Amino acid sequence: MTTLTTIGIMGLGPTELIVILVILLVLFGGSKLPQLAKGLGQSIKEFKKSSKEDDQEAKPAAAPEAKKVEPIKTPASN
Repeated sequence: MTTLTTIGIMGLGPTELIVILVILLVLFGGSKLPQLAKGLGQSIKEFKKSSKEDDQEAKPAAAPEAKKVEPIKTPASN
């Protein structure tokens, strides 16, 4: 079981996280926090989706094989 003391989000300890949550609660109120969390979750989900799509599009374009082009034979070049 993971406790708050072992969770370090960006180097923040449990005391700092509690202070941040209390400030958010005071600023936005209890009714807005679930909406803010939902919006943040959707934003992160959309960001991951678009970055994954960008990676998939970049892979085929990054490694195209060069096609050999044969010169056109003209009567003068024989």
